[in-house]
Amino acid sequence: MAQRRGDLLRAAIEQIEARGVAAVRIADVASALGVSNALVLYHFSTKEQLVAAAFRHAAEGDLAHLRKLLGRRSPALRRLRSAVRWYAPTGQAKGWRLWIEGWAAALRDPALREVAQDLDRQWKAALAEVIAEGVAAGEFRCPDPAGTALRLTALLDGLAVQLTSYAGAVPRARVQEWVEEALVRELDLAEEARLTP
Repeated sequence: MAQRRGDLLRAAIEQIEARGVAAVRIADVASALGVSNALVLYHFSTKEQLVAAAFRHAAEGDLAHLRKLLGRRSPALRRLRSAVRWYAPTGQAKGWRLWIEGWAAALRDPALREVAQDLDRQWKAALAEVIAEGVAAGEFRCPDPAGTALRLTALLDGLAVQLTSYAGAVPRARVQEWVEEALVRELDLAEEARLTP
């Protein structure tokens, strides 16, 4: 039962990425797995429930990966850079189309809005925590870890929208430079830390 539900959620995510939230149908998800609409509706009684559950599933996967990156035994700055690189649109984070779709749909769907806000809160809290660890360890200075986490996330989200929506608008190398410049500025990094990623 859990296996089938997971398969349905992954298929829904793929269909949302391909078609968008507004256009995806129960039939699309069922067809992708070669199952009946009734099976999808058995697990999720409405399209809205399926979509919200799919976004929650994707968010849980992203948060689990973030916790893995931040939970390593390495300096806070290395863990933070690793997380930012993964999340940044130039890194290995997948699903930017999904999240852009989700943010747009969340404007009208309270269940999706709750999922997006929960992911956002947890992401920023995890970044703020590793930043505070780095400050406590004397790796860098940052008077406001929560504010820094918010500004870094806003920068990354905005750049993701630009790169995903307007291919070629900003060279990926330039995006990487901007993200590194933001880290340097926000963490008041010493010259030697600026040179070693």
